[in-house]
Amino acid sequence: MAIQTEVMRGQLIAFEGLDQSGKQTQADAVRSHLESRGTACRLLSFPDYATPIGSELHRALHGGRDYPADVMQLLYVANRYEARERMQEWLTAGTTIVCDRYLASSIAYGEAQGLDPAWLADIQRFLPAPDVTILLDIAPETAVARKASGRDRYERDLALLSRVRQSYRRQAAAPDWLSIDGEQPAAAVTAAVLTALATRPALR
Repeated sequence: MAIQTEVMRGQLIAFEGLDQSGKQTQADAVRSHLESRGTACRLLSFPDYATPIGSELHRALHGGRDYPADVMQLLYVANRYEARERMQEWLTAGTTIVCDRYLASSIAYGEAQGLDPAWLADIQRFLPAPDVTILLDIAPETAVARKASGRDRYERDLALLSRVRQSYRRQAAAPDWLSIDGEQPAAAVTAAVLTALATRPALR
């Protein structure tokens, strides 16, 4: 009689922070680290501009549309719902997902624009919840200095970025968050991220 081996659910790791905080770099590093240890991984980046909703977001961010803050966040959330089915399939199959931005981005940017953070969390409640969210904390001035040109409508607003950072720091007080100093060189940030993740047995 064949013995069936139960597949453990995959983990969901989300990187958050201001633009230019190193989210993509660190998401790539974590995926490589886990894959080197035999963990099946998928890397996702939000917003996903390749989808119909994502293409509309791209237009809005670069001056082609003028939506109010609540409509923008509904589009961001809908863009994540476009990926929900495949994310659930991957997690059920035991694949770990590493996200460059996820649920907390809408809360941070929406709250910074006067939206209710409880509402922003509630409209995302049917999306897979992160097992751990990693904040790469940098100052707004650092974000601007790292990208001197080609900034979108959010990246140009220093006061907005300051409020976004405050929201991220408030959210990062939750026990399923890790906060890392993103002002360090990339290699030092990677070392700090991997050290922090090593405290979580499922992600070693």
